[in-house]
Amino acid sequence: MIRKVSHADLALFAARVFESAGVSPGHAAGWAETLIWANLRGVDSHGVLRIPRYVELLGTGEINPAPNLQMLRSVGAIALLDADRAPGPIAMHRAMEEAIGLARNVHVGWCVARGITHAGAVGQFALQAASAGMVGLVMTASVPLMAYYGSKGSVVSTNPIAIAIPAARRAPLLLDMATATVALGKITQARNSGAAIPPDWGLDRAGVPTTDPNQVATLMPMAGMKGAGLSLMIECLASLTAANPVIAPALSGRTGTNMNGVAIALDIAAFGDPAAFLSDVDILGDVIAQQPPAPGFDRLALPGERGNAVRAKRERDGIPLPEGTWTGLSRIAAERGIAMPGVIAEV
Repeated sequence: MIRKVSHADLALFAARVFESAGVSPGHAAGWAETLIWANLRGVDSHGVLRIPRYVELLGTGEINPAPNLQMLRSVGAIALLDADRAPGPIAMHRAMEEAIGLARNVHVGWCVARGITHAGAVGQFALQAASAGMVGLVMTASVPLMAYYGSKGSVVSTNPIAIAIPAARRAPLLLDMATATVALGKITQARNSGAAIPPDWGLDRAGVPTTDPNQVATLMPMAGMKGAGLSLMIECLASLTAANPVIAPALSGRTGTNMNGVAIALDIAAFGDPAAFLSDVDILGDVIAQQPPAPGFDRLALPGERGNAVRAKRERDGIPLPEGTWTGLSRIAAERGIAMPGVIAEV
């Protein structure tokens, strides 16, 4: 059974759960907003299904419910933020705020956030820059979750990258992707729904591709060597620059979670007339969308369009929650005395 709930009710529920775990009301609302943003765009792997795991990490201290975010360094276009193991969305929102502020002064801002936790769907933070009329780029780096090209087990991570490009009359172009074939949350989503997965999503403990999400021991990199190499470079840009290496210590035996992030804002006005750039983005989008589709395709979709279309539908009809996700949220709600969001429809 799939239950549909309103995005407003689901956001309120998520915020109440986080507050019950000691997160401040402001941070709880911001964190919930990131989860709902993902659900609305159809990225359910990064939505509310992660709440039970987040609550567990808050309880063990892996996520700090009351972090003290501090700017450690700001030199020219570069900033280093100590996130104090804050909820990832809170840390990355702050990092992009800092990057945008730097870009307003010197036309580009690059903020590295050290010691974050899982940031969710990072495209939201790239869109912060686009909303300010700038190009946004976001990357995060975490512990090994993905095979390196040719490895049997986990060596690198699914490190995501998101790029947002503002336009004049179009919605911003938004590329938001993991360096794995799919994000880990997609495996969780398949487990919750009892569905099989494609054979290029994950490897079992023997290093063999599997279609059973319950047998996945590590994820597979997208495009083989290319995805693995990109993940490794993000580790260099996000972690080594923060003097907080993740991969090498983890492969040497360190346990626990450890993450870093990068938020970059680029002021397009530094190149000339920003209105001309925004117009050119519109023209580029128009020309691509007008190209004839191949058999089996209705039209060509620009980066971000699918998510925008899903968002419009889910804002109207509600966010669907499969049985596994609903069960996990119900358990958390019962433990904490929080009412579940009302159900709009059951399908």
